Amino acid sequence: MSFRSVFIALVLSFGMILAGLLINGRRPAVETIQPNASFVRATGKCASCHTRTQHSIVHEFELSEHAKKGVTCLDCHQTAEGQTKEAHHGFEISKTVTSANCRSCHETQYQQFLRSRHAAPSWAAVYGEKGLTADQVAFSEKFHPGACKRAANALVSLEGQSAVTVGCVKCHSVGRPNPDGTIGSCTACHTRHTSSVEIARLPTTCGQCHMGPDHSQLEIYNESKHGVMFAAQKSQLKLDAPAKSLTTQDMFVPTCTTCHMSGLNGLKSTHDTSERLSYWLADEISKKRPNAEQAQVAMKEVCNQCHTQRLIDQIYEDASKVVESTNEKVKATSDIMTALRKEGVLGPKRFETPIDFMYFDLWHYYGRTTKHGAFMGGQDFAQWHGAYPMLKHSVEIKAQAEELRRAHGNATAK
Repeated sequence: MSFRSVFIALVLSFGMILAGLLINGRRPAVETIQPNASFVRATGKCASCHTRTQHSIVHEFELSEHAKKGVTCLDCHQTAEGQTKEAHHGFEISKTVTSANCRSCHETQYQQFLRSRHAAPSWAAVYGEKGLTADQVAFSEKFHPGACKRAANALVSLEGQSAVTVGCVKCHSVGRPNPDGTIGSCTACHTRHTSSVEIARLPTTCGQCHMGPDHSQLEIYNESKHGVMFAAQKSQLKLDAPAKSLTTQDMFVPTCTTCHMSGLNGLKSTHDTSERLSYWLADEISKKRPNAEQAQVAMKEVCNQCHTQRLIDQIYEDASKVVESTNEKVKATSDIMTALRKEGVLGPKRFETPIDFMYFDLWHYYGRTTKHGAFMGGQDFAQWHGAYPMLKHSVEIKAQAEELRRAHGNATAK
């Protein structure tokens, strides 16, 4: 072979290699990146397709504790009892992943969740008993009397299904009844694929639903000293610390889950977000819960990991007085509304006149905000977003009631 032939062959080979490198360099990184061995074991054939079509979910799974501990895609996506099977590229998977799949490993957490307000009562707050089985209603009623045995919320039909679907249901589906017989969606708090305890501990995660005029917990938290300190020191917290060994060294500033769920410094953790609550603060007239004394002790134990007993008791005493005074204000205005209906001035249906909306706002927005602000350290919400508009609305309702009575009397006289 001549020198010329060898030279041409080398040039062509070099050119082909260079062209290959240039072409490969322009391919998306998701197609060229090489996953580690443990990740390949966890995702197997699943990643080979999904890394090209939905790379974000593959990457999120790679970040998760599940992946680190050898949990595979099929461990979560396999068909649980009562679920519909779906053929998927040679595998059989569940068409919809629900809490039934999560409970196969996290049964204790699922049972705690079932007792919570996040479960069936959350769904029933929109649709009433619709979609819930008799057993699910009976179980929930043991812990939250009257929460599920109810009609659909009146606003569902008045606002229209489209508004409810993109609004109410997006939050209240955390307690949805699933076709497989389970309740709820774990991914509402932990997210899909990352399945992250760190994300679940963020105030903004709770704030996806717990915000706005009727349950402004996120805004109240942000205003509180806890929220201010979290914003300043978030980077120093160990939000991903294991739940079983969480201490105040990991979470020296509390988030929502620290107080309501976490097992801080050896205390018992829970997925029943109602377990440490002593009042029905969301009600028109807030009464103590059946387990009020036990719940208050449990919450105070958490508070005591950072605060003195004297301060804790003072906060509870002050907040309890706010609940009592708010109840009195709501009751006085409720009596006006009841009298108007007895007198025939108003019809039996709600939300037909402006005064109905004013009364609803008074207790559902401002009454709740006053009470939550008092317990959560949100002074502006307890006062200017709570007590003040309550006072304003009560005065306006009294004035409107008299006008309605005069108009009704004149109409009757004719």
